[in-house]
Amino acid sequence: MTIPAPLSLHTDTVRPEWIDYNGHMNVAYYVLAFDFATDAFLDYIGLDHDYKAKANVTTFVGDMNVTYIREVVEGAPLRFTTQLLEFDAKKFRYFHSMYHAEDGFLAATNELLSLHIDLATRRVGAMAPEILDRLQAIQDSHGTIAVPDGAGRVLGMRRK
Repeated sequence: MTIPAPLSLHTDTVRPEWIDYNGHMNVAYYVLAFDFATDAFLDYIGLDHDYKAKANVTTFVGDMNVTYIREVVEGAPLRFTTQLLEFDAKKFRYFHSMYHAEDGFLAATNELLSLHIDLATRRVGAMAPEILDRLQAIQDSHGTIAVPDGAGRVLGMRRK
């Protein structure tokens, strides 16, 4: 099976309730829209509801960066891509890009570090071998493309 690099697993539309007093999508809803893209990615790699329920595990976001590049307004169609950057037995780092689906511009990015959590201990625990195999197959594909601009970004202010 060929794995696209990057993945395109989610689309959406900017909903009226996502608009703030500035007339564009509110920052909180960018995170929500990216969370829907994350759910699609988790399902794709096998970390879906059934796996989590049977194995008594879940995922937590350990860290996240959101970069707002260009505003989107009510009714704008959105397209998301996802690139796996790295993983180990207990965690994985990935990068979403949000595009205006018709005009093609990059609206925002979201980099996340997700942790695989054993719910019996509420601590980070190892993923099942089949999940790790799936992540490796994705990494083999995604390792052939450039790391997105902004990945690994550190927040700060330039000092004069």
